[in-house]
Amino acid sequence: MKKKFIPILLASTLAVSLLSACGSDHADGNTKNSKTETSETISDTAETDSSSSPVSVTLNEVAHSIFYAPMYVAIENGYFEDEGIKLTLVTGFGADKTMTAVLSGEADIGFMGSESSIYTYNEGANDHVVNFAQLTQRAGNFLVAREEMPDFDLDDLKGKNVLGGRKGGMPEMVFEYILKQHDIDPTTDLTINQSIDFGSTAAAFSEGLGDYTIEFEPSATILESENKGYVVASLGKDSGYVPYTAYSAKQSYINQYPDTIQGFTNALQKGMDYVQSHSPFEIAKVIEPQFPETDLNTITTIVTRYYDQDTWKDNLVFEKSSFDLLQDILETAGELEKRTPYEDLVTTEFAKKAIK
Repeated sequence: MKKKFIPILLASTLAVSLLSACGSDHADGNTKNSKTETSETISDTAETDSSSSPVSVTLNEVAHSIFYAPMYVAIENGYFEDEGIKLTLVTGFGADKTMTAVLSGEADIGFMGSESSIYTYNEGANDHVVNFAQLTQRAGNFLVAREEMPDFDLDDLKGKNVLGGRKGGMPEMVFEYILKQHDIDPTTDLTINQSIDFGSTAAAFSEGLGDYTIEFEPSATILESENKGYVVASLGKDSGYVPYTAYSAKQSYINQYPDTIQGFTNALQKGMDYVQSHSPFEIAKVIEPQFPETDLNTITTIVTRYYDQDTWKDNLVFEKSSFDLLQDILETAGELEKRTPYEDLVTTEFAKKAIK
């Protein structure tokens, strides 16, 4: 169980850089890593699966975000090195790009929304990807209004204009799923503006466009610090436990390098254990080198917000119930023609061993 801490009130002077996003997830422009070799080009992939020498693994992440704090804890605390893995971290800036990197062999492991694995499987991909570890269990975006609304209700969105996300992307699909769960029709009861690049919505909102905007961090916190917006709802809380992001690799890679996948999962579990047993400030301090353009107070504020909504699983097991919910969301959004067998796209073998 997570060890609870009393939140610290923080007065933050926030960084000026805004979140940049594409695909089915988000990015924040801070892509330099202190304990991983970060590259935009192809690096050496695993050539051996032996514990006697370091194994090179290229991980392509959909975005570089504080939302994924447990992974950066594992990097900064040297947990991958402890497992004999030399990790190269590449930011794909979009689930489509991350998936392409994995399928083409440019990356050994992909980190992205699990809906991507469903799409490629249904498209008949040869040697499809399999999800082997789930990191986040809540959506990471927040609904921001122009004024403080302590008694906000989703019905307040009726008749309003909301700056939303890309059609078919998880942020937008989760938002529409929440609306429908509250008997609000996304197409008739409000106007969702999907014409703006997701990384530009905060700037557009600051300039007066829209009544509400859906933002990831650090954009939500930056808008609040500038008194240009106020977080009135967490989509992560309202949507319930959603398997928002997971790690996957081609079936052939998992079959050929099971020890590498196990070591990788073990390192992630150590990062998750740290997050579950330390305060937001301690977590922020560890991952600070991953975000050199963001000050520690801001990182702590953002970690606290994610921490308080129970964003991270205490283990990496991708449960069937979560996979079913994901497919429910895809169906509700009209993005899924046929459901995919859980057993074909998820393995829990490595995550369960990592707990032990």
